[in-house]
Amino acid sequence: MENRMISSMFVMMLCMASSCLIPTASAIAGRASFYTVYTPSSCYGFEDQGTLIAAANPSLFNNKAACGRMYRITCTGPTNQGVPQPCRGSVTVKIVDLCPGCAADQFDLSQEAFSAIADPNAGVVTIDYVQV
Repeated sequence: MENRMISSMFVMMLCMASSCLIPTASAIAGRASFYTVYTPSSCYGFEDQGTLIAAANPSLFNNKAACGRMYRITCTGPTNQGVPQPCRGSVTVKIVDLCPGCAADQFDLSQEAFSAIADPNAGVVTIDYVQV
């Protein structure tokens, strides 16, 4: 009986300890807009980084600390009445530039990245984002 109790406690402690090793990430609410001229960028100059890219707000960009980071951006809804249901899904983007005019919760996505998550006619959408 005592061995069974010790064994059960060991299994429970092992499960609790292993759950601490599983990374968890909470999505952050924000907004996304888009841009169309990709070079030069603050991070990579004239080096082509593809089209699934984004410019980060000044806080997130943090003097180029965000260069190369990847974020999963998910459209969650409209910001205006023009396109009432703009969302199409999620996209993963690489930070390549600074968006000096962006709000603290905003990403400026490439037009291709924005089109992957939302109707471009919306212009700006609400999003959830998480670093991946």
